[in-house]
Amino acid sequence: MELSTAQGVEAKAETQLWGLLSVKQLKHLVAGGVAGAVSRTCVSPLERMKILYQVQVERHQEHRRFRGILPSLVQIGREEGLRGYFKGNGTNVVRIMPYLAVQFAAYEEFKKLLHIPADPRQQRPLRRLCAGAMAGITSVTATYPLDLVRTRLSVQGEGSDRKYKNIRHAFRTILREEGGVWSGCLYRGLFPTILGIAPYVGLNFAIYESLKGHVLSRLLSVDDQRDQVVVDNELPVRWKLSCGAISGATAQSVSYPLDVIRRRMQMKGTMGDRFPYRGTAHAIATIVRTEGVPGLYKGMLPNLLKVAPSVAVAFVTYEFAKARLYGVPMVWR
Repeated sequence: MELSTAQGVEAKAETQLWGLLSVKQLKHLVAGGVAGAVSRTCVSPLERMKILYQVQVERHQEHRRFRGILPSLVQIGREEGLRGYFKGNGTNVVRIMPYLAVQFAAYEEFKKLLHIPADPRQQRPLRRLCAGAMAGITSVTATYPLDLVRTRLSVQGEGSDRKYKNIRHAFRTILREEGGVWSGCLYRGLFPTILGIAPYVGLNFAIYESLKGHVLSRLLSVDDQRDQVVVDNELPVRWKLSCGAISGATAQSVSYPLDVIRRRMQMKGTMGDRFPYRGTAHAIATIVRTEGVPGLYKGMLPNLLKVAPSVAVAFVTYEFAKARLYGVPMVWR
């Protein structure tokens, strides 16, 4: 019954919507958007703390405002209250919903383009890596201005230190003060972002699908011919969470230094000459010279604490939402 239902929906899903998207593609976009909103809200306090760590340039720990994970979380709560943990989260959700929507939908399309089988047990790692990298580049380019604004909103203080009132005001202020639309001010740091996001997303999908394929080969018969949406839906949640956490932590560890550079380049123009970087290579050299190699990994620990559950929840939510949109009965175990 599950098979016939899924196959029936799959056949109808190729119907074109507005001449632009198929119903199937729209479902992938919706599922990815839901996954983004749920996963990022769950880890918002750690995301805020990570960004505050990344924009600290003081080399000696005693001179830094934020030191240690628990003390920093307590400090944010004491100075800004509960809302401080979610500062910038509204912008983050507005950004992450289209970002993950495009990323998951693009990944599904690149899998078809590269002739990657739906069953992860039959996929080749290199093709998965390429599909994920291209999906990452596509999604980050489409949503980068929102990421820049989210960073600015997250880092600013309260009272007289509060420069931007909301998302709209931030966009208008940046465009007015930093050169307008054609100056590229909304895309500062895009190049290091792409350099970091391509291997990150590529590894993320490749490792997740590899681990999931390994688990599926142990739990299910290799002769199982049911639709992949049905098969994925039957994989226990604890295994999906474990695969997602491992893939997210591994991928982020590889690309983290470029994430630090991206955040700092996004802050140019807001903190005087605090981040005088002329480009990606110059930024790396400057950070290593003034802060040492550890400067490239500021905020790494809270970031790993954030990324592992965030990626895990994103994958689980995406597959859960996709299964519901395909009409597959809910299986929660």
